[in-house]
Amino acid sequence: MTGSKRERDNARAKYERQQAKKAAEDAARRRRNTIVATVVGLAVVAAGSVWLVKSNATDAPLTAASSPTPTPSQSSPPVQSPNPSPTGTIKGVTCKTPPATRPDNLRFQSADQAPALINPSGVNKLTLTTNCGDIEITLDTKDAPKTSTVMSWLANEKYFDLTACHRITTSEFYIAQCGDPIGNGTGSPGFKFADENLPAQSTNNYPAGTVAMGNSGPATNGAQFFMVYKNSTLPPAYSIWGRITSGLNIVQYVAEQGTVTGGKDGKPKQPLVIIKAVTSVTSPAG
Repeated sequence: MTGSKRERDNARAKYERQQAKKAAEDAARRRRNTIVATVVGLAVVAAGSVWLVKSNATDAPLTAASSPTPTPSQSSPPVQSPNPSPTGTIKGVTCKTPPATRPDNLRFQSADQAPALINPSGVNKLTLTTNCGDIEITLDTKDAPKTSTVMSWLANEKYFDLTACHRITTSEFYIAQCGDPIGNGTGSPGFKFADENLPAQSTNNYPAGTVAMGNSGPATNGAQFFMVYKNSTLPPAYSIWGRITSGLNIVQYVAEQGTVTGGKDGKPKQPLVIIKAVTSVTSPAG
């Protein structure tokens, strides 16, 4: 073999070795890139999953808690859980397991369907028989004749029977809100009527024992009402139509048990269900 041919063969072999080495390095580099891309992709997916979990885990606050007004707002059905043990400072109240609430199956065309009070100058009362005892409300037929008439009529039509008080507030203002068969603050008898007997804007303008209408704005009264169990200051926007003359301790007891969530505004932990509502005139005029 001549020297020149040997040199050409050696050069060709060297070139082939270099190419093979280069090909091996390229293959190794591609494998590394593939692994890195896979790891980065998994990391991005994992990060996105954590973000989604954190986002979805954030509980939205109760609508009612965002505004200090007794407007229809709660979104939970009536509680049918066992009663809590009778603890706290309110004595003489014993609550039974509440009956099942009725469906929201009563609708009326107008508040004008309500008949006139039998004796507007007498002492008209509305008695709420509940699973925790009787709550007696004396109607203010003088200053709130329309509201008293409508609420008496709805009671006689059994609208309030087997309905749960769906809301308790325990801070800033102190009420138990009732009168909604749906049990989440959205129920209505199918009509709205005007306000009357609104108090002045002042401290404690809704004193303990006051019974007033819940609403969602001016002239939107329906059937939802609230019972004030402790002196409260509210916007003068809720028609006062009665006062609790017996059974205020029942509302105070339910309030003392708090809400099912432990928050300041929500569904009562101790269920309060109106089994029946009955109207009466305890003394005639004159």
